[in-house]
Amino acid sequence: MDDATRPPDSPPFDGKRFGRRIRELRTERGLSLSRLAERLGISASALSQIERGKMRPSVTRLYQIMTELDVPMASVFGGEVGTPPDPDAYSTPFGESPGPHWDPPSSGTAATGGVALSRRDDAATLELDHGVRYRRLTPASVPGMNYFESVYPPGSYSSQNAEFVRHGGHEIGNVVSGVLTVDVGFESYEVRAGDSIMYPSTTPHRISNQGDEDAVAIWLNLG
Repeated sequence: MDDATRPPDSPPFDGKRFGRRIRELRTERGLSLSRLAERLGISASALSQIERGKMRPSVTRLYQIMTELDVPMASVFGGEVGTPPDPDAYSTPFGESPGPHWDPPSSGTAATGGVALSRRDDAATLELDHGVRYRRLTPASVPGMNYFESVYPPGSYSSQNAEFVRHGGHEIGNVVSGVLTVDVGFESYEVRAGDSIMYPSTTPHRISNQGDEDAVAIWLNLG
């Protein structure tokens, strides 16, 4: 894998900050610890451990938490993702241009004239159960869309006990390196480097790495 496709080294994952963010989102919505745990089908003690940074949720569990809190997954990356100010580049009339910007900051996220920029080494990263790592690729929020890079180590699953999950929307994945096994309903698909897969998230599904090397993929979640 060359430097252009190799996942960047990320700053150390702060489990306590991650847990605090989940607690903030929960309390903002007026949900007690026991009430959210009941909705998730887990014990209040288990949810408390996640909020205190003592336990890392699986990808599946994180999706369940975000679904119950009715917030996009990007919200858990150390705070809400910033939105580019007006004018919005996506709504600029055809034939008009907000003009180039030649002096963005040297690092971090910049948002000028509808343009948001996030540097490669500064993107927020989550380290979840099984060692699965998710890196946010959206420098600014886009309603109804989540865009991530995932790294699945050998033997890892998207769920703690290899269970299937379903939720609203659609998922589109492109494998950059390695091989992912994607089970959707009663079918199983080996997705290799350069392959793409799309499926409705309402169909029970799970993701795993059955190979002997890390599997890196780009995911677009819609809805």
